[in-house]
Parts: sequence; structure tokens; C-alpha cells
Amino acid sequence: MTTFDTLLAACARRGAGFLPYIDPDRLDKADLAKTAAACEAQGADAILIGGSFLLSTHFDRMVQEVKQAVEVPVIIFPGDTSQIAPAADAILFLSLISGRNPELLIGQHVKAAPLLKAHGIEPISTGYVLVDSGQQTTTEYISNTRPIPRNKPEIAMAHALAAQYLGMQCVYLDAGSGPQQMVPEEMVLAVSEYTSIPLIVGGGIREPEAARKRVAMGASFIVVGSVLEDRGWDPGLMGAFSDAIHQCNS
Repeated sequence: MTTFDTLLAACARRGAGFLPYIDPDRLDKADLAKTAAACEAQGADAILIGGSFLLSTHFDRMVQEVKQAVEVPVIIFPGDTSQIAPAADAILFLSLISGRNPELLIGQHVKAAPLLKAHGIEPISTGYVLVDSGQQTTTEYISNTRPIPRNKPEIAMAHALAAQYLGMQCVYLDAGSGPQQMVPEEMVLAVSEYTSIPLIVGGGIREPEAARKRVAMGASFIVVGSVLEDRGWDPGLMGAFSDAIHQCNS
């Protein structure tokens, strides 16, 4: 079974998937394995690791430490081709379809593909859609692209459908790193009803109830990172997110 199949099975079994996101720059390296294990203990369906802009070195070693600490899939959420680690189960093979930067539409992918093949890392083809969050985020700045206006769900719908028609495995609606506002519920609903591939939603989700609402609107997977970092990876909060996401469709 592929990693993507494992994610789909978890989504089918639990109603939706809970994907905690670890940014190595925002965590003491000595705590990586312990944090990943705590995420798994609280119901994570996979661990995402990476960042829009990493200062940390030895990324492969950090991924390996996380992989050794958990049984759930470890998936790279990359900012660029430097974030390729053989120890990972898979990588979100992100094409920034909301932007028009050719490097992030195909350029980085051409460089990464031979490395993924050589290391046996499963690519999960993902149409990545950056949504305006009320301020410029790290993702927007680094990618040199403009996000989709949050009050224009029809633009997000068209981009997501194009991703589906291009054969991508899923679509990711993201408000970026450190956003003021989340991806609107109305946009999540519009995209989920307009397309038939799994929908990932993340960026600025700080309350379990907000996660639950986005699952109710059709999100297949919810990514949570910043609030868990800010709260010291509190097991109670992680458990609350897990319950909200998994029980939504129960």
C-alpha cells in the first residue's frame, strides 16, 4: 500500500485526516522525536515536516529521527529541493498552481524528480493554492506569487479543477505561514463540491472547532502547526484537534 493509499484509508475510516506540521526551525532539535511521538499518540494520521524557509541544517537526519519515533507516515512539506530526505515515506510534490512562478509550477519539480526516484520517496502530486490571509505570509514572500483573494471562491474552484484535470492527486488550500485569517469555510465548501479529489486545508487554524467546521465543509485533511508550536505541543490540544477532525463525520 502506498503512503497516499494509507492516507485515503485513514480518511475513509475516521472521516478526515489530522496532519500535524513540524517546522524544524521552530522546535528544539532534541525534541523532534518526542514531539512526533506525541502527535502520533494523540491521533495524528501522518506527520508533515519541512518549511517555506529553513535555516536548520541536516534536514535528512532530522527526518530520520522523526521516522524512527513513529509508525504513521512521515511526509515532507517542502519549501524547495533542499528539503529532500531519503528517510521520508513521501513528499507533497507541490505545484503552486495559484501563482505564475514557473520555478514553482514545474522548475523545482524537474530538479527534484530524479532525486525522489533515486531515494525511493513517494511523490504525492498536489495542486497548491495559496489563499489571501490578510497579510503577507512567509510563503507568499518566498514564492514571489500573489494569493487568491479570499472573497473569490470561484477562482479557487477553477484552479482546483485544473489540478484535477491535470491528474494531480489532491488539492491543498493554504493560508500560508503565520496568517491573520484562515481559508474561508465558503471557499472550502465550494472547492470540495466542485472537484472530486481529496482536499487538504491548512494555515492559521487555531481552534479545534475551526478544524471541525472545515471538515464539515468537505476538507479531507486538516494541517495544524503554528498553534501547536505556540502552545508547546500540548497533548491535550493535539487530542482536541484530533477528536474534532475525526469525529466530524462520525
